[in-house]
Amino acid sequence: MRNLRVFACFVVLTCFLASPSISEASKIIHNVKGYTPTQQGGQTFDALLIGDDGRVLSIGTATSLFSQSPGAKRVDGAGATLIPGLIDSHAHVMGLGEASLQIDLRGTKSLDEALERVKAFAAENPDLAWIRGRGWNQEVWQLGRFPTAAELDKAVADRPVWLSRVDGHAAWANTRALTIASVSAETADPSGGEIIRADDGAPAGVFIDAAEALVARHIPPLSSRERRQAFTNALEIMTSVGITTVHDAGTSPQDWALFNKFAYSGKLTTRIYAMIAGTDDTFDRLARGGPIEGLKDDLLAMRSVKLYADGALGSRGAALNAAYSDKPESKGLLFNTDEELAAKVQKAASRGFQVNIHAIGDRANRQALDIFAGLPDRQSASVLRHRVEHAQIVDPADFERFASLGVIASVQPTHATSDKNMAETRLGPERIKGAYAWRRFLDAGVRIAAGSDFPVELPDPLHGIQAAVARTDLAGEPVGGWYVGEALTLEEAIRAFTLGGAYAAFWEDRVGSLEPGYWADFILLDQDIFAIPATEIGKIKVLETWLAGEQVYDRDKGAE
Repeated sequence: MRNLRVFACFVVLTCFLASPSISEASKIIHNVKGYTPTQQGGQTFDALLIGDDGRVLSIGTATSLFSQSPGAKRVDGAGATLIPGLIDSHAHVMGLGEASLQIDLRGTKSLDEALERVKAFAAENPDLAWIRGRGWNQEVWQLGRFPTAAELDKAVADRPVWLSRVDGHAAWANTRALTIASVSAETADPSGGEIIRADDGAPAGVFIDAAEALVARHIPPLSSRERRQAFTNALEIMTSVGITTVHDAGTSPQDWALFNKFAYSGKLTTRIYAMIAGTDDTFDRLARGGPIEGLKDDLLAMRSVKLYADGALGSRGAALNAAYSDKPESKGLLFNTDEELAAKVQKAASRGFQVNIHAIGDRANRQALDIFAGLPDRQSASVLRHRVEHAQIVDPADFERFASLGVIASVQPTHATSDKNMAETRLGPERIKGAYAWRRFLDAGVRIAAGSDFPVELPDPLHGIQAAVARTDLAGEPVGGWYVGEALTLEEAIRAFTLGGAYAAFWEDRVGSLEPGYWADFILLDQDIFAIPATEIGKIKVLETWLAGEQVYDRDKGAE
């Protein structure tokens, strides 16, 4: 059987090589250790032939491709490992760009260290009206509570400060920001949100989920120049870590206009699959012409909608079926009633849009599945490929429901290694067995698409591949892996970050593989990903990133 497959591949390759599309504008990337997932499995090669239209013509041996395409330009890969460009199936593109213009609190090990970083940033940026940033995590600081406005005042008191938690589902304000927002003890908690309060009922300084808007709406928006710079920064960051396609989880009309401007001016270096942010006025504006499957040689698509069922585990906003193990009085927060969320899903699905629901807790995941199950056939997940974003904590009874309904699990492997220090405390020893359970999804027959949720996590997908395979963080902790029974094989993890993401965007016939006819989106790595320990994968660096047969990043030069 294997010999028959080899012969069939030889026939297909010969047909492509004999085609008139091979010209002097074609390229052969040779002297590489190539690997690509395919629709049937996986394939290795040492040379890649790219047509003048930016699509793959063939993969195979350099000797064969040289002899059959003597006019093609030869590009020496210098022995590097070559794999398809990686797809981040859940990210926040403008969030990444904006974060590049703000203070980064990721990695701070204590409250005092964070306050020093805020103070220094404010001193370096005296003209900023608001001091903004993200990345703090009170669990890492081992506070046993949220930080307070009074503590933040010690760093900056004369200007408003607004700092998003690492998961983006809580934010920390100083007293000046609270004053500008007119938030007081009399301010009620909004639906789907919570104001953390002091003993006297006054706002303590942290706002969870929907409550964030009480302060955030007072922050002036970025200028057009700042938005362009933020997007430029995001593109440079993505190409530097090998992301050739990204699913933007919450696109605004302003974002979409900016993406189009870059695409049609030749400046878009990463393909963007956009999820419209909600089903309100934004949806009415962007969905007016129906789903958009591909613009400018598949650089852009917009055929999905992002909705929210709940918040995050770290801030205890994730909606659980039973109480939090470390907070028995709370089960978290559902953002909508079943009827409200169902109406939003039906509105989008009736227009032919894929619906992608953020669901962290097992109660939120069940709510999403129940709503998807109630859709008519033409709006079902089997037709529109509906997704649950994160699918982080799932009741054991619901894994099979994902499969039977055809719902895609859009997961972020680095969430597991970031959350490992607090997740079991939140969930307890039994419920944790249904959390970050990617092996269980695959064994149930569920399709997985992988991403990072940047800027919540770092954007490097190789970090995600390590987390998926080794179940360790970048430091290799814990030794042996965290709940390692839920690990993926390396081939499965690469597929989740390539063809898995492509399928979740209806692009499985054009990106995510290097089979003939696919766009020549690929990356060169400085180490052989198949030859090193799984705990070292996150240290691999991208040497080059190529999009549609053109180099868009060179590590020696930076972004092209």
